Amino acid sequence: MIAMLISLELMLNAVDINFVVFNRFLYPGSLDGMMFTLFAIAIAAAETALAIAIIINIYRGARNIDVSDMSKMKF
Repeated sequence: MIAMLISLELMLNAVDINFVVFNRFLYPGSLDGMMFTLFAIAIAAAETALAIAIIINIYRGARNIDVSDMSKMKF
């Protein structure tokens, strides 16, 4: 689950870099892309905190965070 979370964060960072680059290329004097990127980074940080809390809660209950075992669990 941790590897999946890291992969998701890498994808979000790639999107943020694209926002900044396209903003710089298409509208050199504007800061809209950078502001949107800062907003996306804040959302990603909140999402990461929530995902880590969920992972910790699952680990406390099952003592395992293997994704294949999570589909077998019934809460």
